Amino acid sequence: MKAQDNKPLSNSQRALHELRQLIFSGELSAGSDHLESELAERLGMSRTPVREAALTLESKGLLELRPRKGVRILPVSPADMREIYDVLTELESLAAERAAQANYDEYQLRDLARAIEDMDQAIAEENLEAWGEADDRFHNELVRLGGNTRVSDIVGMMADQVRRARSSTLFIRPLPTKSNEDHRDVYHAIKNGDSDRARAKHRAHRQQAREILVGLLEKHRLRQL
Repeated sequence: MKAQDNKPLSNSQRALHELRQLIFSGELSAGSDHLESELAERLGMSRTPVREAALTLESKGLLELRPRKGVRILPVSPADMREIYDVLTELESLAAERAAQANYDEYQLRDLARAIEDMDQAIAEENLEAWGEADDRFHNELVRLGGNTRVSDIVGMMADQVRRARSSTLFIRPLPTKSNEDHRDVYHAIKNGDSDRARAKHRAHRQQAREILVGLLEKHRLRQL
């Protein structure tokens, strides 16, 4: 997490960043319970910023705050991911359609194109972590280009759960070359103003991604991510 305008992170921002990383890395494992005082000591800060960070992460579905019992790290099940991807598929496909209707020029689509280039480079180097970061940028930019703040807010609420599930399956899935091809097809549809194709291509892409991810969760029994 980067501070804006080169300002240092507040304790609440730092707590949010560090707790997310501990959850994504598995150091705070799914199903585990932690007192706020324990987490505060671990992060070297008071309980107040830890609680503020925990409230944010609770809204994103990563943990649960329980009275007098502290924090419980929540699992992500295959059923959870099916539901999340159902919502993401519809909202992101709408964003792709609206982006194609907006008549963006090549300069305005530069960040979308750059994310695809970075994904291609990551695949060439077989750097899956870099690919995942570029994939996040592509989807975030696609939603932004859709121009609907409600869609952005809803997608943002689910992004961390998707990222956590993907990070646990990234190294056991096939090399995502097909995903790069899909992204490129969506980009060209948007650039050409073909809203029907942009929506259809992105919908098919997200549906396939859902089946791959859920299939891996079920096959490898990764229910306690």
